[in-house]
This record gives sequence, structure tokens and C-alpha cells, in this order.
Amino acid sequence: MPFARRQVLKGAAKGAAAAAFGLSTPLTLLTSGALAADYLGEPIPFNRGAFLEAARALSERPFDDRRDEMPQALQEMGYDAYRAMRPGEGWPIPLSPAHRFYMDALLGGFVFKQPVDIFLVEGGTARRLVFDRSMYVFDPPADTVVPEGALPFSGFRLRAELNNSGVLDEFAVFQGASYFRAIGKAETYGLSARGLAINTGQPNGEEFPYFRTFYIERPAADAQAVVVHALLDSPSTTGAYRITLRPGEATITDVELTLFPRQDIGTIGFAPFSSMFLFDETNRSKFDDYRDAVHDSEGLSIFTGRGEWLWRPLANPERLQVSAFVDTTPNGFGLVQRKRNYRDYEDAEARYETRPTAWVEPIGDWGPGAVVLFEIPSHQETNDNIVAYWQPEEKILAGQPFSLTYRIHWDDSPPDVAEGPRVIQTRHGRNFLGSQELFVIDYQVDADLDVSSAKASVEASAGKVRNITHYRTPTPGILRISFELDPDGNKSIELRASISVEGAAPSETWLYRWTG
Repeated sequence: MPFARRQVLKGAAKGAAAAAFGLSTPLTLLTSGALAADYLGEPIPFNRGAFLEAARALSERPFDDRRDEMPQALQEMGYDAYRAMRPGEGWPIPLSPAHRFYMDALLGGFVFKQPVDIFLVEGGTARRLVFDRSMYVFDPPADTVVPEGALPFSGFRLRAELNNSGVLDEFAVFQGASYFRAIGKAETYGLSARGLAINTGQPNGEEFPYFRTFYIERPAADAQAVVVHALLDSPSTTGAYRITLRPGEATITDVELTLFPRQDIGTIGFAPFSSMFLFDETNRSKFDDYRDAVHDSEGLSIFTGRGEWLWRPLANPERLQVSAFVDTTPNGFGLVQRKRNYRDYEDAEARYETRPTAWVEPIGDWGPGAVVLFEIPSHQETNDNIVAYWQPEEKILAGQPFSLTYRIHWDDSPPDVAEGPRVIQTRHGRNFLGSQELFVIDYQVDADLDVSSAKASVEASAGKVRNITHYRTPTPGILRISFELDPDGNKSIELRASISVEGAAPSETWLYRWTG
């Protein structure tokens, strides 16, 4: 199955890698950082032009996934053994003279079977991070399964004083295929970004490009960002990525990429995200669970090139669902977590209310294409069953470089929130008589807005819509739309709703796919 790897990586990223290092480290526990000088290779020249040329040259050679470089014992390592490989004294190491940014190198093993090379860049030269056994501690059961000799790295994490002075918090991690994640202040890891998605959902299986080499620039003393150059490789393409990370209230990642395709690519996704949606008010009855909702993201938001805000609540369908939202030069899109109160989830461990929203801001003219959404059936919250990305109309052809630039905002909401009424909740069930499908959509409006002129609009691709009503709820600032749907024998119906109020900006357009 093409999604099995995504499921494993999801669980491992939440568990094994996080447990190995911990998310926060008091600065008082750190050493001077001499490790960086003691375990670096010989300097080699590095610049952006040479990096692009290396990616182009790599595309002219056959693809090599490098898995044979990973010792078999590490490939067969279990979860508990991977967790037992701990960093020794000296980690994390400072990247900048002012010690604003730190990094940890992550070892290979368990599901992380592709080795990566890590270089630190300073003054136009790069030096490779070289493994030394003294850099790590191997507790049982890792001590009996880890082989002698050099061990490969599988990724790294970045730290800064994100939440409290004197405490280093992890704000980004790169590990597994081309996956990376980031968080802003007071957030915890949720959805993941990827460098590239190829052939997602295709019958011949998904292709997972991977970052094979990282060049991490050592920031200047006054720098507010870390720059990571990542060399991507896959059977279909190579790529040169420049990713600039700025931690803060919202952590910003600027992504500049150039692909050098080895072959024509029929199905490709840029700015891809993987997330999890198990249940909320729309499908709560299908799960015997004490919580009211379980999801890393609850909706897909799109700010179209026409200036329309779309809101599509996520679903956990019985069968795979694929949706394409055609657009030209989009203003932005992302997977959003809107519920921000603990009582929305009542999960004291997972803390889903702190999971970030990831919002893509396109840089430049992206032209025509579509935001594509995959919703995959799932019965476990450890599975990433949601995928979203931008697929350009322009074909990606062998031998023709392709470049794209975008910014990801890791925050609690998109940076440009819709000015008009905004959907905050969708509910679905049967009507009073049990004869029709009943939908209830809550829009957030100004509490003092005169809604006497409000008009609700509901459209359906099939079936019949009846009893459209709208009214204020007892909760201030909530304007509710409700309607009934008669499927009239149809098994799949696309729904579209909005509400207009004089004196208010246009509302978000609510989109939903009903399946029966």
C-alpha cells in the first residue's frame, strides 16, 4: 500500500525520535559545544551555484536509494531499541556564535532506513559531520543490536529558545524521506510537510523522494533564521532545496526549489502536507471513544486567486476520496486546526488543541493548477490519512528544470484570515423524523452585527435541498445555517453553502462531500 510508509513515519516521528532527545533542554545542562569542531571532516567549497549543479549532475546518473549503506541490524531494529540510542554529552551543538540556534543529529534505524549526509557550512566552505561512537549512549536493548563501526545519520532537529529564556525547544525536524515538521510558540508537533509528492494515490504506487544530503549554514551572531540546503533524489527527479527557517510566535519556512527531472512526471504535488483526521462532530457516532474529536487538522482552507475563501471540513470516509479544487495563481492554502480549547478534545496527553496549522503562501505566479486533497479511510489516530498539495497544470518534463518558491506559516491560524463570516463548526446527522440528512453549519460573526438581512445559500450537485434556515444561536457571535438533504438515490453529492449579510465581507464558502 502506498500509504503504509506514511503511517509508520507518523508514529515514529511522534514517538521514537522525539523520545530519544526530548523536546526541551535547559541551557544549563549543555556543554561548550566543542563537539562541532572535534567531529567535522575536511573543508570543501560550497555555494548555491555549485549546489544546483550537483543536483543537475545527479539527475544524469541512475537513482540509488543508498539503503545498502544502512547496516542490516539497524534496518531490522525495533522501536524500543531505537529509542534506547541516546545522545551523549555535547548534544545539541550550537550553530551560531551567539548560541541562538542548536542542532542534534539523528541516527538511522527502525523505519529510518535511508542514510543522509550532514554538512555544516561556514564562510563558503562545508564540513561533513562524522559519526563517532562517543557521541551517543546505547542503553539496553540497543547495546546488543547496534553493530560496531560507523553508524549513518538519518536526519536532524533544530532548537532555539522558543518558549522560555534559558530553555532550548525543538522547533523543526528533518527525518524520513523528504518529511519535515515545524512548530511555533506554545505548539506541539502535528502535521508534516514534505519536499515533494510523486504519484500519490496512483495504481502503480506512490514514489517517495528523499533528502540525501543536508548543508546547514551556521548563522551569524545576529541572525534570526537558519538556512538548510537539501539535496533531493528519487527515481523520477533530483532537486535542490533552500529552506530558511525563522522560529517565533509563528515559525516561518521559506522553500525555494529547483527540480531536475530524470523522466516525465504525470502526477506531482508541491508543498505537500500529511496529516491525521479520525473524527469530529460530523462522524463522532462511528467511534467508541471518550473524546469529542481526534485530529491533527480539521479542515482544508483555500484562499483562491479570485479572492474567495473556501472551507472544506475533512472527512474519514469509508472509501478513498480524492478532490481537486481548480484554481489559478492561488493566494494560499493549508490544513487548519481551528478548535483551540482543551475541552474540544479532552485529551491531556495528545493535546490536539496545540497542533499547528500549516499555511502555504505562494511566492510568484503559480499559474493554473489545483489544490488536491486525499482523504483515506482510517481507524487509528497513528495513521496519517490526509494529504494535500498543489498540482500545477504545467507538465514536469524530463530534462527541463522546474522551479517554485513558497512560504509555510506554522501557526494557530492562517496569516490572512477571512474578513467575513467564518465557518467554525459543521455537524451532520438525521433530521427529527429520521427521513433526511440534516446539516448544521455555524458561522462566526461580530456579536453586534445586524443579521436581519442575512441570506443563506445552499447548492447540491444532486438530490434535493430542503428547509434552508438561518438564525443566531444562544452563543454570541454565532450565525447558524441548517438544511436537509434528500439524496434521492444518489451515493455521492457535492454541497456548497454560504451566507451573506449586509455590511459584512463575503463569508467563507463551505464545501462538503456527502457519501451514502
